[in-house]
Amino acid sequence: MDPTTSATADSVRADSSGSRLPVGVYLLAFSLFAMGSAEFLLAGVLPAVADDLQVSLSSAGFLITAFALGVVLGGPPFAVLSLRWPRRAALIATQGVFAVSVAAGLLGDYQVLLVSRVVSGVAYAGFFAVASVTAISLVTPDRNARASGVVVSGLSVAMVAGGPAGTLLSHFTQWRGGFWAVVAQTLAGVVACSLGIPAATRSTARPSVSRELATIRKPRLWGIFGITILTTAAYMITFNYLSAMLAEITGVPTVWIPAVLALFGIGAFVGLSIGGRISDRRPHAALLAGAVAIVLLSVVLIFAIHHTWAVLPTVFLLGIAAFVLNPAIYGRVFAIAADAPTLAGATTVSAFQLGISATPILAAAALTQGTALTWVSLIGAVLAALAVPLIVLDRTLGDRQIAHLAKRRSNENR
Repeated sequence: MDPTTSATADSVRADSSGSRLPVGVYLLAFSLFAMGSAEFLLAGVLPAVADDLQVSLSSAGFLITAFALGVVLGGPPFAVLSLRWPRRAALIATQGVFAVSVAAGLLGDYQVLLVSRVVSGVAYAGFFAVASVTAISLVTPDRNARASGVVVSGLSVAMVAGGPAGTLLSHFTQWRGGFWAVVAQTLAGVVACSLGIPAATRSTARPSVSRELATIRKPRLWGIFGITILTTAAYMITFNYLSAMLAEITGVPTVWIPAVLALFGIGAFVGLSIGGRISDRRPHAALLAGAVAIVLLSVVLIFAIHHTWAVLPTVFLLGIAAFVLNPAIYGRVFAIAADAPTLAGATTVSAFQLGISATPILAAAALTQGTALTWVSLIGAVLAALAVPLIVLDRTLGDRQIAHLAKRRSNENR
């Protein structure tokens, strides 16, 4: 390593020891916001896409599925293929591929758009995984969960602000306008990462495909993936149908529904801040608190949805509960996969996407039977409750491992 690069890396580590996180962490959050907005934007313009491309609404819906498949199936293999790339180069490349694929889809017909959605999903998952690993490399180990929480906050902003704002823009510029804004923001992220992310970042070990594959087979890691899928589906199934419940049950005027949804987003920011600060030291406390709170609030929402005064604080608190989990999840993943985090990070992204993708299937299974719309919240409560035993098991196994290490050290000192 040349002296300039070494000095840059040392500077980043020095910055991470202070009270503020390095600026690179926030740049990664911005890039994730830009790319994540494309995921949530399409749902808002789906009828316009179907009309313009002269396909059925169900066919247009496959565009959402295509992106999800790209994330779930393409992310982990891409992570392995790019393992030996410099992280900054991987970040720039994934954003570049994402921007080009989105642009290509906007210029082509339905078939081109379908393929571009798969490609952009792979690039998105690859960026998410590398960004998470890069974020923890910019800070000291005791701040891993907080740095991961900030990066993930970019996705929460995309969900509650980027997607709706892009949808609004598309109404004035036809449906492609919002996606062109995503392309422009993603290219801005390329510039930001090239200038704000150091060429060399701290790494605990030399990248190794065999070590990554060996690490991904750890049962405890798959327990965390299970927690991720269950808890993500638990709050997303309620969020995805919240607009419908507010309109049909609460009777909230359409113009005010985005403001209520924004309460969830504000709660998400609060949850990420709380989770990021406690998850490095007490990850299982954050996981249990978030999961149990989702159970309780999902049940409360079934009754609160009938009253505006009750639904507002419930939605806000649900946002806190949902996103207090995310830093803890990443904290556990990177603790278990400390020597080989890239593939584990990519698989975590896939687990989040699986949780999101499962919600329409679970909701349809209930609603097609003629059940009340509020059943989606009950399903969310059940899913979060199923995650609790997995969290307790992971904590128990961790305590046993600590006790075993302490006993071995005691024996060595005799």
